[in-house]
Amino acid sequence: MNAKIKKTPLNMIFWIVILVLWQLISLVYGPEILPGPLYTAKGGYELLADGTLLQYIGISAYRVLVGWTLGSLIAVPAGIVIGKVGAIRAFAEPFLNFIRFIPPIAFITLFLVWFGIGETSKVMLIMYATFFIVILNTLTGVLSVEEDKIRSARSMGASEWQIVIHVIIPSTVPYIFTGIRLAMGTSFMAIIGAEMIASNEGVGYLIWNSRLFFRTDWIFVGLICLGLMGFLTDRAVGLLGRKLLSRYGVVSTTSLRR
Repeated sequence: MNAKIKKTPLNMIFWIVILVLWQLISLVYGPEILPGPLYTAKGGYELLADGTLLQYIGISAYRVLVGWTLGSLIAVPAGIVIGKVGAIRAFAEPFLNFIRFIPPIAFITLFLVWFGIGETSKVMLIMYATFFIVILNTLTGVLSVEEDKIRSARSMGASEWQIVIHVIIPSTVPYIFTGIRLAMGTSFMAIIGAEMIASNEGVGYLIWNSRLFFRTDWIFVGLICLGLMGFLTDRAVGLLGRKLLSRYGVVSTTSLRR
């Protein structure tokens, strides 16, 4: 508790220094090139006043949440099956290691052709971005389970299904959780790319469209909103994991104090 209290003033000083430096640099280049914090706050107030900012944040957050959730729900069981069944893994693993190097943004045009310019293409893009990160982490977790644990369960008469439920899944949970958290960051990158290219709503659209009016302050507002959305989402997921999955060895990075 004392360490946390001591850390708070240091954090405040750090952010004050950052804001002061930001303001000073903006005076050198001008608000048209680098808007300062006051100029950016004014732009943010404009967007808040007409309801645009909250609307765009809600739309982007919804797209990320739906695609990330669906992608994770599909990837976790798929990763467990691939990791458990050697015959499937022999065919699937080379394909996964090939396609995971293709960034989600490269599929935007194809997804627009396949699924249209509506919500489906954006959700599918986020599902793609989520799927391969989660499935590879899940697969790694399954393969890292000690063989002695599996043999011990078999020697006590456990069926293959019981081994999966009581041995493999509990041992794999930390890997799954890590993959889910990493996929959240990739999901934000994917949705911003999609909204910049094929959308008329969302934070990505705000950032991209602001260039037409040369409103760099709006661009900074969008960037700050993205950072806050990602930070708060990651903290919420980390806290949820620490509360619900701590018995499986899952910890939140915020609980690791030095």
